[in-house]
Amino acid sequence: MRQTLFTAFCTCPVGDGCKHAAALLVAARDGRRRGAVTASAPDWERLLTPVVRPEAAQAATVPIALQFEVGERDESSPYTIGRTTTLPSRRVRLRPVVLGSTGRWVRTGVSWSQLRFEQGRSVHRADQTAALREFVLVRDASTRAGYGGYAGYSDALYLDELGPSLWRLLDQAVASGVPLVPAKPPAGGVVLSPTPATLALDLTRDTVGGGAVLRPRLALGDQALDARSVDYVGVPPHGVTLCADGGLVLARLDKPMDHRLYALIRDNQPLHIPQPDLDRFLGDYYPELQRTVTVTSTDGSVALPEIAPPRLGLTVTYGDGHRVGLEWAFEYRVGNVVHSHPLGAERPGAGRDVAAEWRLLQSVRLPSERLPRLWVKEPGGDRLTSPVILAGMDTVAFLDEVLPWLQAEPDVVVYEHGRRPELRRADNAPEVRIRATDATDDADWFDLHVTVWVDGQEVPFDALFTALARGESHLLLPSGTWFGLDRDELHELRRLIEEARNLLDTDAGQLRVSHYQAGLWQELQALGVVEEQSERWSRVVSALVDLDRVEPPAPPVTLKAALRPYQVDGYEWLSFLCDHRLGGILADDMGLGKTVQVLALLCRAKESGRLDAPALVVAPTSVVRNWASEAAQFAPDLRVAVVSETQARSGASIGSQAAAADVVVTSYALFRIDHEAYAAVPWSALVLDEAQFVKNHQAKTYQYARRLAAPFKLAVTGTPLENNLMELWALLSIVAPGLFPNPHRFSDFYRRPIERGSDPALLASLRRRIRPLMRRRTKEEVASDLPVKQEQVLEVDLSPKHRKIYDTYLQRERQKILGLVDDLDRNRFTILKSLTLLRQLSLDAGLVDDRHHAVRSSKLDALVEHLGALTAEGHRALVFSQFTGFLRRVRDRLDAEGIRYCYLDGRTRNRDKAIAGFKGGLAPVFLISLKAGGFGLNLTEADYCFILDPWWNPATEAQAVDRAHRIGQDKKVVVYRFVSADTVEEKVMALKARKAELFSGVMGDDGMLAAPLTADDIKALFEH
Repeated sequence: MRQTLFTAFCTCPVGDGCKHAAALLVAARDGRRRGAVTASAPDWERLLTPVVRPEAAQAATVPIALQFEVGERDESSPYTIGRTTTLPSRRVRLRPVVLGSTGRWVRTGVSWSQLRFEQGRSVHRADQTAALREFVLVRDASTRAGYGGYAGYSDALYLDELGPSLWRLLDQAVASGVPLVPAKPPAGGVVLSPTPATLALDLTRDTVGGGAVLRPRLALGDQALDARSVDYVGVPPHGVTLCADGGLVLARLDKPMDHRLYALIRDNQPLHIPQPDLDRFLGDYYPELQRTVTVTSTDGSVALPEIAPPRLGLTVTYGDGHRVGLEWAFEYRVGNVVHSHPLGAERPGAGRDVAAEWRLLQSVRLPSERLPRLWVKEPGGDRLTSPVILAGMDTVAFLDEVLPWLQAEPDVVVYEHGRRPELRRADNAPEVRIRATDATDDADWFDLHVTVWVDGQEVPFDALFTALARGESHLLLPSGTWFGLDRDELHELRRLIEEARNLLDTDAGQLRVSHYQAGLWQELQALGVVEEQSERWSRVVSALVDLDRVEPPAPPVTLKAALRPYQVDGYEWLSFLCDHRLGGILADDMGLGKTVQVLALLCRAKESGRLDAPALVVAPTSVVRNWASEAAQFAPDLRVAVVSETQARSGASIGSQAAAADVVVTSYALFRIDHEAYAAVPWSALVLDEAQFVKNHQAKTYQYARRLAAPFKLAVTGTPLENNLMELWALLSIVAPGLFPNPHRFSDFYRRPIERGSDPALLASLRRRIRPLMRRRTKEEVASDLPVKQEQVLEVDLSPKHRKIYDTYLQRERQKILGLVDDLDRNRFTILKSLTLLRQLSLDAGLVDDRHHAVRSSKLDALVEHLGALTAEGHRALVFSQFTGFLRRVRDRLDAEGIRYCYLDGRTRNRDKAIAGFKGGLAPVFLISLKAGGFGLNLTEADYCFILDPWWNPATEAQAVDRAHRIGQDKKVVVYRFVSADTVEEKVMALKARKAELFSGVMGDDGMLAAPLTADDIKALFEH
């Protein structure tokens, strides 16, 4: 039989290795005679021959083959693959071989190591080398995850190390012309069977002991194989090898073998089933076993029962009060026996086909638009609810619509218990009477008296009220009569109940409602300083009209910086505002040197004697030192005091520190803590750097900044508008409180229509109003020498396991959020928490649950791949994330990959050291949290930026990117935004685009805010 198998599948005379080798030698000799270049030819000839004479180059290559060496079985020593120990088997070793001078295949001059690392001028055929090299790469991937070098590499490669990819690799090798040869020719050949091997379990009668015997049956085509002489390949097996008369036959299995089945048959021992157990085996075990492997009775001695596909069984139980109980089950028929399995059981019982059950559920789509309770939404798909109790109009919908459909469905069996209720639609429309009277105990409330009759029956008020308050479309009365609520005569009642849906009165037939809404917005109280500034604002209108004719001041001589032309314009504009005691917003794009423009203004004020009191600069904590260093560099004549501690901790009062300084620089946190001390000091100016920190007009820091007395207030920020127009109003109310004194009027007349996009003319009006008080220039407008910035969005697909986890959380959070959005203000924190969780899941499942720590992050893999390539080419990169947990995961991965980096987040103690390390070239990568490093840094040493988690505030990302793309940058800056496909991140990107449209619409991308003012502009500023 073995010889028959070998002869049947042998398509090449590999058995005679000498003849085959001789033929190859002749081909090589003929190639040399035709002028083929040899391996010893000069370099120029070897390089040019493939171009001008490809046929000669092909003939010159050294043929290569794949050799199979079959080891002997060691019955005393089983071997282990992965975590599974299997019985002794012949292991087949694979080796590359080349044609020797004697015409035989030899191992000299070729090895797996050589093929694995061979690049460039190979003496072997390129397609054969590539085909064999993949053997090594697949082996490395399956046995050495994360292999990173040659050290420790084994040149031994066995058939069972390649996994199911083995058969693809062999097919590729044969297609590339690689001969498959034995280790000891001419004893036999190596044959790759075109026919897969099949495995079955055969059940036959046990004529001796009674009952039945279950045996494995292995076949190759029509030929039965002796399982004891066959060696399985892989654990669990995916193929077999068979030694036949010195030759070797390789055959894949027609389908991979389940590891549990392999454990059953690997000893090749028959399994005896006693006669008393045979019926239980056929009923409970045979159906499940048949889905795993083919089960036959080749001699027909055992009658195998017919297995019918599962059906849905529904038990309907009718109870009192029009209640209906439903309970679902899967029914299986094996032969004449029916097995029932309740739907929703924690574990499937024996004999169940989960896949078939799933397909059945998907095919049975109930007409249940009015009965959503029949289904439960789950991440993998909807499932039927069981058990469930229906009442009221659910009973009507079930009996009228669902039950008839189920009874006609061939895959559903319905069993009814109890007496079916008699229900009918009302013949007449309901009669409604509403009478409103003043409440006797409170003039702010009304008592509503409601009476409803249908077909001579009084409708219980409590039931009617509840149905209307819930927005139900029908109501079922105790008598079985039901009627629709969506009627003209009920609209007014519905409206009133909607207004009072949370004010239900327990007295039947009575409802108490209020004629007004509580919780009115409280107006901001006018401060004395605001009144003074408002009056003064009116007095300087004439100066604003004549702005174009005002003689610009010369740059201060004490400023040690050469201002660019646009910075000179900004300095002149600031000087005009300061001279007329008008506040403003310097909103130049990030990275354009706003600080040096403000320093120029302060230098001029000191030179002209107008700095009769110190100026107060409030900045984020991380920027305070930067302010002091830039002042020392560009304005050394200014006496700068840095307040870095509270009064209580330092022991020095704010007044004493201000008395000896021209400029006092402090943080927003210290300004808020010691606000009374700052308010007690006379200031000549207030400068709010990174003024988006006071964008919330309900926060304490905003209130203290607005109340601080200073004749000139300036907000410095590249993002005066991040999320909504009220943030812009907050800044304007500090620097120019007389412009829009009432936040409610601003919100009603500007914010809502503009953010809805319903009034373009109103947007133009707002831009005209804020134009005198705001100066904004973009880098593209004014810095023509700034290098190009290239931005690209990279979509990253989640791995299958990561995707399953994300979708599971998504379904849960979506249901929760949809139930909260009706009351957004009250539930804002919970909604944002859910959105944050989904954003973290889009990055790394381990961020939300340590149990998922081992699930690989596709985004992290993509980042490491990019960083590895970039750093190898000498580039330097900034990597930003809002989540420090993910940033730490990046840090750990870079450690593992050997990529050097610097790190900065809010907990970094020595911030300056981290920054200096990167700027000094200590590492090519800088990991930065957006909160800690999104502003106040000049990192032009980097030319790549990676945004790992998009946010819907476009200004936040712009701030991060502008750490590198700013004045002083001399390299092209490339920005990569990683977005996880089909996640909440894609929604964030869309929302960010809308936010950007709002920002550009209000701020303008046409230079409008930087253009000179006209008389019409000034008139429009004060029009109503």
